[in-house]
Amino acid sequence: MLYGHRGKYPTIASSAWVAPDASICGDVSIGEGVRVMHGARVIAESGGRITIGANCIVMENAVVRATAKHPCSIGEHTLIGPMAHVVGATIEDQVFIATGAAIFHGAIVERGAEVRIHAVVHLRTRVPAGATIPIAWVAVGDPAAILPPDRHDDIWKVQAPLHFPQWVYGVERDTPDLMVHVTTGLSQALTDHASDIPVAPALGTDLDGTSDN
Repeated sequence: MLYGHRGKYPTIASSAWVAPDASICGDVSIGEGVRVMHGARVIAESGGRITIGANCIVMENAVVRATAKHPCSIGEHTLIGPMAHVVGATIEDQVFIATGAAIFHGAIVERGAEVRIHAVVHLRTRVPAGATIPIAWVAVGDPAAILPPDRHDDIWKVQAPLHFPQWVYGVERDTPDLMVHVTTGLSQALTDHASDIPVAPALGTDLDGTSDN
């Protein structure tokens, strides 16, 4: 299903295909030859934008999200695996993102990199072209340190200065009752979805009625 969000509507190329039980919401541009499979969610939050380049594959139950502060861009010939999560990141061409991988706000995954099963690319992290993040490992920092999950203290040394709560939610980590501030602000922002407008245009047709052909 396609949804308009805050006056912005998805645009889907004529040769793309979106499964009927996938959700595409807001300012989303989907290129030629893209396949968005069953249960996938591609959600551009208030003021955010998502672009998905030609011949990308978004597999079952994957989530791609953007916000006003953190747009999301997926390059050409990139595969986002089942149950993967990409939010507010830049993914370049020919990247492989495996099942259950997570890529966070402000990350950049350069051309031809591989993010394997359940691996994590943390916020504000740059993965160089052709690099591989092994199964369940963590990439953190710019340039990325690539570390196994059992080295939490080493990961945290790099991660802590990246200031996840402030970068993503605008709240300092040491704020009293941090999660009260985070959830209250996020609840207010997500309220806008109550006014989303379901639409079902023909694929390849912009919602103003003009054709891509």
